[in-house]
Amino acid sequence: MLKEKIRQLASSIQEEAVANRRYLHAHPELSYKEINTAAFIAGKLKELNIPFEPMANTGLVALLSGNKPDDGKVIALRADIDALPITELNDVSYKSMHDGVMHACGHDVHTSSLLATANILSRMKDDFSGTVKFIFQPAEELIPGGASMMIKEGVLENPRPQNILGQHTMPELPAGKVGFRGGRYMASNDEIFITVKGKGGHGAMPHLGIDPVVIACHIVIGLQQIVSRRANVMLPSVLSFGKMIANGATNVIPDEVRLEGTFRSLDETWRREALEKIRKMAISIAEGMEAHCHIEIHQGYPVLVNNEKLTDITRAHAAAYLGADNVVDLDIWMAAEDFAYYTHAADACFYRLGVRNESRGIISGLHTATFDADEHALETGAGLMAYLALKTLGN
Repeated sequence: MLKEKIRQLASSIQEEAVANRRYLHAHPELSYKEINTAAFIAGKLKELNIPFEPMANTGLVALLSGNKPDDGKVIALRADIDALPITELNDVSYKSMHDGVMHACGHDVHTSSLLATANILSRMKDDFSGTVKFIFQPAEELIPGGASMMIKEGVLENPRPQNILGQHTMPELPAGKVGFRGGRYMASNDEIFITVKGKGGHGAMPHLGIDPVVIACHIVIGLQQIVSRRANVMLPSVLSFGKMIANGATNVIPDEVRLEGTFRSLDETWRREALEKIRKMAISIAEGMEAHCHIEIHQGYPVLVNNEKLTDITRAHAAAYLGADNVVDLDIWMAAEDFAYYTHAADACFYRLGVRNESRGIISGLHTATFDADEHALETGAGLMAYLALKTLGN
């Protein structure tokens, strides 16, 4: 059976998948700088005799067609390859060798898993028809996102996939399990930069100046009303400011204050409306307190919307491959992912891959200095994605 053959192949190449993952984890590279990572991937694709071409500077796209009569069906599988600016604190043999850079979001798992999927499918060409497009995408972690670049350069053309699948590590979910959610799943994200300019002076004589610290605090509090009082309560929104720079002193009021934050939503129409309200309110609060406010909004990733029908089908295939007990339903996640761009360009399904192992202490969250993954998830992820690809192609 197809399922059993894939399971056997996934098991047989697990040692290689682990080695690939550990190499990638030890040699992380930041967004748009994944030169050696891309070279490593290219070398592995060459070993598999899978043709590929570079795209979006450090990205790659590869094609593999089955030997059965071609019916024109194409499916794309995507992995992101970049790391984060985090100093790793794990004491493991494959610890990051690059100071201040770490695969703290599981992209090493995604990449090595997709390479293993390509390995499996390259050995099964006589068992399927259609074409699998492997997308190794750079710069997921940094706006404007590598997905948007690859789409602009034609990654979803020549040939155009009918469907695209992506997976992401989930440290809350035990290894061996996967999770799905149809429809709206992940939030948009926009970066907000506000500069409040007042008139500094002595802390003991605030009446002689225009205090931008107090005004900036009013702006932060005031803007929360947009989420709590203007947003539809059925559509989650998040507005958070994580950085405030007021370069004064205990007795010095500075001339200006810098705020940096993020706005996230699950609705594109409300997203646009809210950003305009944020802009107007920040300016009006500052002007009402005799200060000047400059605001910049950097548009980030859109809302990630999984195709309902494709997700239902994919979930059913996952249950057939892993067992129904190992497939769970997910809640919305207010984090953002540039896979969202693909979901607006093709029928897509983005699901989660469990990597947790409490007995081994692998419990840390994404984007933390102690994040790690139970490497048994590689066998699950590679085999499952190969199975999903072939079943989605109709094999």
